[in-house]
Amino acid sequence: MPYRTAIFDMDGTILNTLDDLRSSVNVSLRRFGFPERTREEIRRFVGNGARKLVERAVPAGTDEATVQHVLDFYKPYYEAHSQLQTAPYDGIPAMLTRLRAQGVRLAVASNKPDGAVKLLAAHYFPGLFDAAVGDTEGLRVKPSPDLLREAMRLLGADTESAVYIGDSEVDIATARNACLPCLSVTWGFRDAAFLAGKGAKTLVRTADELENLILY
Repeated sequence: MPYRTAIFDMDGTILNTLDDLRSSVNVSLRRFGFPERTREEIRRFVGNGARKLVERAVPAGTDEATVQHVLDFYKPYYEAHSQLQTAPYDGIPAMLTRLRAQGVRLAVASNKPDGAVKLLAAHYFPGLFDAAVGDTEGLRVKPSPDLLREAMRLLGADTESAVYIGDSEVDIATARNACLPCLSVTWGFRDAAFLAGKGAKTLVRTADELENLILY
């Protein structure tokens, strides 16, 4: 049975945001006199929201007040510099366009700050998403099911005909907590072997394969 609602993670799933994330984190670290992080370190740190990203990026033992200061600098800086090196993954915009033409309702649910999620969704995928939900007051970040449930509420969707698409172990756990099936893409921030080891049920290697799994 085809899915009538498809909810997508953002980082590593529909957008390659890694270089803008790395740049913004490193500017924030330098601002407070901390050493920079490598691209691969940032890749490992992403997935649990901005706070966890900053907590992982600052040196071990950094006090909570300083972590908060770095986070308060990072969030608006990233939102203002989130479109410099970011780009959609191959085939994603065309795939989303075809899904909409087939009547599939589309949403983004991401642990990124809500303002950045809405900004990036509108900039890179204008008119394609019916809802975009990020980290916001009153909603717990993934792997809590809150963001997925909010996206489903906005779309009037139910768990019987919806699917979640992501690229990480956090997404696998989130889908499970929301009682949704999960399609795990292998082009993002985690590779196929890692995802399989974290319990991925369905691995997806191309946008065309993803489209077929959603529609058929």
